[in-house]
Amino acid sequence: MVKTIRPAKDAQGLMPGDKAPLFKADDLHGRHYSLADALQLGPVVLIFYRGQWCPICNMHLKALQDQLPAIYERGATVVAVSPEKSEFLKRTSEKTGAEFTLLYDEGYKIADAFDVTFQPGKLLRGVYNTALRADLENAHSDDSERLPIPATFIINKFGVIVWRHFDPNYIKRSKVKDILKNLPKA
Repeated sequence: MVKTIRPAKDAQGLMPGDKAPLFKADDLHGRHYSLADALQLGPVVLIFYRGQWCPICNMHLKALQDQLPAIYERGATVVAVSPEKSEFLKRTSEKTGAEFTLLYDEGYKIADAFDVTFQPGKLLRGVYNTALRADLENAHSDDSERLPIPATFIINKFGVIVWRHFDPNYIKRSKVKDILKNLPKA
């Protein structure tokens, strides 16, 4: 597969009504996760986040964790996807208290399939790697230093995207109240 090297403004993300790509990946404990299997249990809230080094990502995931019972009450599960390897996913779990599934997106396959992958500019990558200690080259599966747009998708049990929050501005994140409002009725 060709690497998606482009600025954030060129990423479009999949749209409501699109069929979600059925992916498989390993979680922070090395356990296998299958979206197809998860959808048999109900809707899935799929979150793309940049990494454990990102304070905005950590606040967002913590807010999701704080409202996890309300999401579960609607019959949904939550899965968060990052290009960071397992050891870094564990740091995310420690920082956020996340009890939902955290997945390693090896080779950016999931982010590419959902059309959320981009490469920050050289200056911004330098800031991430020095000031925030992201270590993008070593934390990811390759040295391209790509990232996902921090997007949220709600996928119904039939595998169709029914709602999304997609904004290249990494500060603007989905709100739990909007996720709850848009979850299909169980």
